[in-house]
Amino acid sequence: MKKVLVVDDSRIMRNIVKNTFASLHIPCEFIEAGNGNEALLRLSEHRIDLVLLDWNMPQLSGIDFLKKIRAMAQYATLPVIMVTSEAARYNVIEALKSGATDYIIKPVSERSFKEKIEKINF
Repeated sequence: MKKVLVVDDSRIMRNIVKNTFASLHIPCEFIEAGNGNEALLRLSEHRIDLVLLDWNMPQLSGIDFLKKIRAMAQYATLPVIMVTSEAARYNVIEALKSGATDYIIKPVSERSFKEKIEKINF
C-alpha cells in the first residue's frame, strides 16, 4: 500500500487534507508530521510515495524541507505537492523552482486533489 506523508503544523488541516485525499478512494496509508524536521524523521522511518506539504511551519518550513530533500539523491524524484495558503505567484514559482511537483492552494478541494494526483499517476 502506498504511503502519503502529510506535513502541516495544524492537526485540523492534516485531517482535512487526509479526508479530502481519502474521499478520492485511493488506497493509501497516511503518515503525519507537524513540521519539516519531523517530516525528515518520518522520511527516514518509512518508504514514502507522496508528500503533501504545507509551507508555513515552525522549526523547518515546507520550502526549506523541500530544498533539503531535493538535495538528497534518494528523494530527487519523490512527488511533493505543496498544499498551502501561500497563493502569490512568486511563492508558486519559488516552490516549483525548489523542486515541488505541484501546488494546491488552500482551501483544498477534492477536484484540485484529483487533478494533481492524476498528473503524477499516483
